[in-house]
Amino acid sequence: MKKIICLTDYHNYFGSKWNSDPYRSGMDKEYLTRLFSDSGYVVEYISMAEVDFSDPKWKGQPVLYTSSEEHGYHYKSFIEDVVFGLDRAGAVLIPRADFLRANNNKVYMEILRQVALPDKFNTLNAQIFGTYEELDAVLSANQVTFPCVLKTASGAMSSGVFLAHDENELRRQVRKIGRTAPLKVILKEKARSYKHQGYKTESSYQGKFIIQPFVAGLKNDWKVISFGHKYYCFERPVRKNDFRASGSGSKNYIYGSETKVPEGLLDFARELKNIFSVPSLSIDIAYDGNKLHLVEFQAIHFGTVGQVKSKDFYEYCQGKWELRKNIYDIEHVYVDSIVEYLNR
Repeated sequence: MKKIICLTDYHNYFGSKWNSDPYRSGMDKEYLTRLFSDSGYVVEYISMAEVDFSDPKWKGQPVLYTSSEEHGYHYKSFIEDVVFGLDRAGAVLIPRADFLRANNNKVYMEILRQVALPDKFNTLNAQIFGTYEELDAVLSANQVTFPCVLKTASGAMSSGVFLAHDENELRRQVRKIGRTAPLKVILKEKARSYKHQGYKTESSYQGKFIIQPFVAGLKNDWKVISFGHKYYCFERPVRKNDFRASGSGSKNYIYGSETKVPEGLLDFARELKNIFSVPSLSIDIAYDGNKLHLVEFQAIHFGTVGQVKSKDFYEYCQGKWELRKNIYDIEHVYVDSIVEYLNR
């Protein structure tokens, strides 16, 4: 049998699953092992900290891995070190390491969008910033259009997302979310500027962020999650007295065939997934009545409520979309997507 190595986190958890038991414990690893075995693959679980990078076994070895959304993303940073090390060792990472870097990192997600995607997926090109001072230079050159959407690099469920109507509001919000230096460092930097003529102080606001064009008048957005050929689509209403749809609550979402899917939305999602060539993908899409806009995407460790709660899903067959009854659990569709990806 062919072998797959799955990297687990420090809890010995793997993957993301909306209704996991215990809470936030990921997928059922024993069940995954049985499903992979039925498809001709044997699974070995290894924790991130146990990886021996000098072992020649990694070259050409398919490796699945998990990510983390824990506070501060400190452990995710460690996961990135391990995964990029395995990439260097020649492992076949699923998905590619780029998508881990883009996971809950909107700055790199935006870079990946602009580098990898054609114009139709770049209608909401964002400006990226590493400091408040970089924003100040752009504002001084009148290179920001208002209103605009400000997003911290990390954050899920619409956390760290703000609407700025003018320059003053944008500056105020960026200073609020971007402060990184403690008072002691700020005072030390001021002292250096007095002591050394011409010295430019370090920025006290180094929380990276993006500014994205605002699409006015939206009543909802669309989430499409795909595992292999299975596409699960649901509608998320914009929150009351707000402009954000993400985080409005899974009880308020409308799933599958109960929604009126805009024309071309599934083709849009399928084309994006084919370009990225990943086994699974989560996509946020806005529709302004005329055009579809790619808002965000994730290829690893994304929410799976849409797959769990949908009574049906869409599958592209012989040039058209067909509706299928959803009789699968998340482990099943995940394994199918990986096996299909490897066999292809």
